[in-house]
Parts: sequence; C-alpha cells; structure tokens
Amino acid sequence: MTDNLRRLSAEGVAIWLDDLSRARLDSGNLAELVREKEIVGVTTNPAIFQKAISGKDDYNDQLRDLAVRGVTVDEAVRMMTAADVRRACDVLKPVFVASNHVDGRVSIEVDPRLAHKTEPTVAEARQLWWLVDRRNLLIKIPATEAGLPAISAVIAEGISVNVTLIFSLERYKAVMDAYLTGLEQAKAAGHNLAEIESVASFFVSRVDTEIDARLDKIGSDEAKALRGKAALANARLAYEAYEEVVASDRWQALAAAGANPQRPLWASTGVKDPAYKPTLYVDDLVVRGTVNTMPEATLDAVAASGEITGDAVHGTYDRSRAELAALEAVGVSYDEVVQLLEDEGVEKFETSWNELLASVQAELDRLRP
Repeated sequence: MTDNLRRLSAEGVAIWLDDLSRARLDSGNLAELVREKEIVGVTTNPAIFQKAISGKDDYNDQLRDLAVRGVTVDEAVRMMTAADVRRACDVLKPVFVASNHVDGRVSIEVDPRLAHKTEPTVAEARQLWWLVDRRNLLIKIPATEAGLPAISAVIAEGISVNVTLIFSLERYKAVMDAYLTGLEQAKAAGHNLAEIESVASFFVSRVDTEIDARLDKIGSDEAKALRGKAALANARLAYEAYEEVVASDRWQALAAAGANPQRPLWASTGVKDPAYKPTLYVDDLVVRGTVNTMPEATLDAVAASGEITGDAVHGTYDRSRAELAALEAVGVSYDEVVQLLEDEGVEKFETSWNELLASVQAELDRLRP
C-alpha cells in the first residue's frame, strides 16, 4: 500500500501532510505517518486548527491553565496552536536533520485577519518564530499584495516562510521576486542563506471548482471539453515560471552564496469533484523538486490507487497555455477567477479563525474562576 508513496518520493516530490491536531500528536499517529507513509512535512491553516480545537477535549488542560491566567482569547489560541506546531516540529526533527534541513518542516500561519496589513504581518511572523522556537518551522504568509513586502522583510531577517494562497501566475512571479529580494537583503545583513528555507503554496483544486462551475453554466460542447483542465494547466505553467527564475543570473548569484530554491508546493490537492480520480492533483503534477501537501484522505488514495508514472509536467507547457487560452475563448476570465479565489481564500480562513476564537472564548469563560 505504500509502494506508490515511495515511488512518489523517489520522483523527487516531498510528501507533506495537510493536517495537524493534538490527537494526532498524543496518539503517535503523526510519528507513524512519518515512519510508514513517507510524510516529511506538515502544513496547517486556520481551518485545520478550527477543526482540531473546537469542541475537542484534547485541549482542556491547557485551556484550564489559560483561563486561570486570564489571558485573552487571541493569546490563548496563539499558545494552543504554537504548542501543537512545536511538538510537530520535534516529531519531524529527524527528517529535518536527515534531509540537510530541506524537509522536516512544519508550517504555522499568521493571523488571517492581518492578510491585508504588511507591518502587523511581519510583527506576527516574528512573534510566532520566537514562540515556536524551532529551526524547522515555516511561517505561513498569504500572497496578498500586502503580503509580498512582508515576505521579503521576514526572509531578510532569516525567518523561513511558506507563502500561501497563490492562485495566479502573475502573483506567483511576484512571490518569487519577493523571496529573492528578501534573500538579497538577508545576505547584506550577514545571515546564513543556507539556513533560510521557503516554499510557495500554489493552490490547485479550487481553480477547477470555480472554473468548472462557470463552464457548466456556459454549457457548450467547447466549454464542457475544458472541465478539469484549468488547475493542472495553471500549476504546470507555474512550474515553468519557477524554472525560468532558477535559471536567471539573479538566482544563480544567490545560489552561489548558499541560498535554497523556493520550492513550488502543490496545495489544495484534495479532489472536490467526485467525477475526477481522487489522485488527480498528485499523479498529474509529479515533477522533481516540488512538495505536495495532502489531506490524509488523498494520502491514502495515492497509497491505494495512485498512478505515479514519472515526470508529468515537462512537455506540457504549450498544451497548458492553449488550455488557458481556450478558457478565455469560451468566456471564462482567468484574471477574474484567480482574484476571486484569493479573496475567498482569505475570507474563508478569517471565518474559520473567528469561529475558533468564539469556541475558545466560550471555553475560557466556562473555565475561568
């Protein structure tokens, strides 16, 4: 059942788990996935923590202490999530060491309410980096317009970053530029570039969900023939853009100084449409030097029925451009879709965060003496 996962790893794809909870940590499940299912990293987001914490008993002891101390709900949530991420970093530390600090990474996201505020995002990133206090941490910063200068500023301080909520090719190029700018500033400040790691989380399945709905509404044969193609085309062209950057003189100068490439990470790889094979966004995005972060259901599907047949990205660029152009021809605006998805992504994470805050506040009120 794990041959497919081993094959995927052998193709140069780092398999990360898109989930974390205290139950996973307490039961040893995370350690088991690392040991038996090729997991070499973990990503979290506000929705994951909302699901993990709200209404669960696993956090009662810590909640009781936080209530007695009279901390604010924001501080309580920060302490609870940081505690889980710190423990996950410790579980992944052997992978971190064995991979020469490339993998074994765990991500924690800045407060999503700061997504459109640059300086507060930088301040929150510093706070989380200090609070978790593990070298294999990644601070998640959304790729909003306000997030771009924050990414550069945080990288410049030697803090490793997972850039999240990337949907468009143009924004992805801006993210890569922000990373290089941060590295150049870090180098000027005397930081060891080899200790700075970054991934760029390019979201996949949500693109098909939105575009397929628009194609269905159009209803023509030409539109129906494009269902399920946009997300893969978009991601594959993102990899082409990545290759262009790592071939540039600007990157080569940083690499010579010890810098690590900002690996493309395929996020939102759980299939939303049951008409598609459950491993679509894994099998068809295999390419060396990338990360695929999966919910456990997708991980299990790949183990059971994945079709890992080698590089699925090189050789697809012209076809991918044609597929995106065909969308415009039938009346689907790429620019409109990717902006909508970014706006919705920020809003959904903020909604999850607010629900988590409300749940924790209720518990603090109940437990406070």
